[in-house]
Amino acid sequence: MEIKFGKHTIGLNHPTYFIADIAANHDGDMDRAKELIRLAKEAGADAAKFQNFDAPKIVSDYGFKSMNGGQVSHQASWKKSVFEVYKGASIPFEWSMTLVEECNEVGIDYFSSPYDFEAIDFLDQYVEVYKAGSGEIDWIEALERMAGKGKPFFVATGASTIGEVQKAVHAILKLNKQLVLMQCNTNYTASPNNYDHLHLNVLKTYAAMFPDVILGLSDHTHSVAPVLGAVTLGARVIERHFTDSNDREGPDHKFAMNPENWAKMVEETRLLERSLGSSDKFIADNEQETQIVQRRCLRAAREIKAGETFTRDMIDVLRPATPGAIKPDQIENVIGTKALKDMPLGKELRWTDLGA
Repeated sequence: MEIKFGKHTIGLNHPTYFIADIAANHDGDMDRAKELIRLAKEAGADAAKFQNFDAPKIVSDYGFKSMNGGQVSHQASWKKSVFEVYKGASIPFEWSMTLVEECNEVGIDYFSSPYDFEAIDFLDQYVEVYKAGSGEIDWIEALERMAGKGKPFFVATGASTIGEVQKAVHAILKLNKQLVLMQCNTNYTASPNNYDHLHLNVLKTYAAMFPDVILGLSDHTHSVAPVLGAVTLGARVIERHFTDSNDREGPDHKFAMNPENWAKMVEETRLLERSLGSSDKFIADNEQETQIVQRRCLRAAREIKAGETFTRDMIDVLRPATPGAIKPDQIENVIGTKALKDMPLGKELRWTDLGA
């Protein structure tokens, strides 16, 4: 399975595709958004992603204010109400063309996740790929609306059950076969305990249940390890939040990756991709010499006269494995043969020097 868009092809036999989710880290400043696009490109990202939503169409101010226990999880530390934070984090539609132009100029793909029907339809003129956040997993009509655009569709699956994922996948595949299914854990607290809840092995379940989709990871931790693990398990799309500084105020900065760590993640992943190599087992090109100096062959354990019959104590198994010499797994076949010529101590044994 491969998906092609723009200059990219994603699939098991292609490089991992990295999405820098700038999301709300623009802090309401267009110039910051443009600078983060440039920094993401320099750090090795393939795409810079934003989010298009209108606060009243994604959150209920009444609902959050009346929620038992108040603001919870990562929202508990917010100094403003959930509604106010979403209102401040939203990207005006009129920014879109400028952001697209900036991405084109620096050579990085432009993504944006839409969170309402108007945003889904509006983005069709700007994006080559649709991305649905984890919170939309059971909003089937929104998933179908995005899938129906006929473009590659990336879907995150945080905080959902396998049944919910299965229902969403089946609905999408009826309309669009270009699906990237992303394992995700939607805890945004940046707690070290979050590594216990990533469950990367779910990627193996997805691979077995949905063999015709491409796998990905949408992650909100800092370490490179989960990304390397996901790529090893078959993920070829990686999404993480991106910022220039984790010390800035704002809902997404704390758990985002900074440029230095992002670049390290990409570098390590590229090394991993090189290291994964082939599933066939063979002597690699750079082992051609070491297979001689490190392996063994059969050698004369003492001076041997022509006509002598070989016994086990006349044979040593020693390095190097001289090309053309008899290999150790043939020792039983050598015992009982006769030397056709004199051999000095240490001489490698060859079939041409032995007779019945």
